[in-house]
Amino acid sequence: MPDDDKPKAAAKPPTSRFGRLARLTGLAPRAIPIASEAVRKAIGGPRTEEEEKAARKRMRAEAQKTAQVMLKTLGEMKGLPLKLGQMASYIDGLAPPGYEEKFQATLKKLQSKAPPLSPEAARKVILEDLREPPEKIFAEWEEEPFAAASIGQVHRATTRGGDRVAVKVQYPGIDKAIENDLKSLSLMESMIAPIGRRYHTKETLDEIREVFLAELDYRIEAETAEIFRKIHADYPAIVIPRVHHSLTTRRVLVNELVLGEDYATFAARADQGERDVASVTVWRFMFRALFVYGMLYADPHPGNYRFLGGDRVAFLDFGCRKILTPDFVAGMKRYAVAAMDEDWPEFYRACAEVLGYDPTDEAAWHLYTEYTKLLLLPLTQHGTYKHTREAARETIAFLVRGGKEIWKKKDDEIIPDLPKPIDVPRDFTFISRLQWGLASVMGGLGGEGEYRKMTEPWVRGPVLPLPT
Repeated sequence: MPDDDKPKAAAKPPTSRFGRLARLTGLAPRAIPIASEAVRKAIGGPRTEEEEKAARKRMRAEAQKTAQVMLKTLGEMKGLPLKLGQMASYIDGLAPPGYEEKFQATLKKLQSKAPPLSPEAARKVILEDLREPPEKIFAEWEEEPFAAASIGQVHRATTRGGDRVAVKVQYPGIDKAIENDLKSLSLMESMIAPIGRRYHTKETLDEIREVFLAELDYRIEAETAEIFRKIHADYPAIVIPRVHHSLTTRRVLVNELVLGEDYATFAARADQGERDVASVTVWRFMFRALFVYGMLYADPHPGNYRFLGGDRVAFLDFGCRKILTPDFVAGMKRYAVAAMDEDWPEFYRACAEVLGYDPTDEAAWHLYTEYTKLLLLPLTQHGTYKHTREAARETIAFLVRGGKEIWKKKDDEIIPDLPKPIDVPRDFTFISRLQWGLASVMGGLGGEGEYRKMTEPWVRGPVLPLPT
């Protein structure tokens, strides 16, 4: 297609609250059949073999069509809807079983290749924040972005000092778009408040708002990258691109350009030995920071890794992070250590006192405590543990199966009973995102390693202050 015939990229994403709601509402006719199928599998009755076969055929086609529509709509909207699309693209178990492959194959483009905005949009932001156009700031500037994600797109450039860099430029108006998305979520939360607030929906939304609004300030991301670099300074396999602070502002972030294999290429090509050592590096990056320093890397999606050979892995994008209090980390360590020691009385006490599980709710208590043991398996299993896609799916399927029993209708009820709420601390909003997301990332790598041996000193050791 001649350049003149190509559709022009937008100058900014849609930002009005009602315009964004209208676009999401347009997805509903596509999403409802898939959601209905997921609910039916969770709490519905049996089907005949013929009915099941027809439903599978219908849903396979529906999943692919829905993913295509989501790809276009979420890619154009950016912000929180795009983040949700990214999560759906790689977290195993979110789509109804049997339809994940087609669904995720389409949405994977959202991980780093979301539709970019126009080159003029990036130029405008750089001019406003750095007071000069990019060709005056950099010795070389590539107008076409090579990556685009939820709140910004990335351009290659060369500094006046000769360093090759990646310049992340925030989409114009994305701050307003995200604020409007959060207002829409607040409205929906208030509408279900009589029921939802029993399940801490307001606290969860407050947590999402705090973390995602902080992500809009690239100066915070630059500081976070430096903290992670200091945390892992003694482990050269963990590569964190250097920040050019003099060229970084609230909406422009300039990092050292790091090449290497992306996640999909590496996962398709690497032999088992390469998978094993790379998986150990990813695990070390996540859990040493978490258990020793209380620093949570809350965005583990596949677009944020580059594989550099051997055990070396580069980690990108430090915008979504959470600094946990020492007391909160100590609570996490408490139930993890009890599970390692098979001290089940202490484990159950910690589940009640730290995680807020209710021991008087017999069915839910059994479900949640066994689920916690399942999540801790890589930390508690002696010898080697192998990450698999099946294990990743189980982190969600386990809850669905158990929830089916809790939500089961009595014969004289039209709708199922709601389970009793549990008092989980709001910090677990992003811990859960890490658990599900990282399980899928590690499952896709398929690495095998002695994860307990590596992690145990961090879990049993003290919580240290963040390096300065």
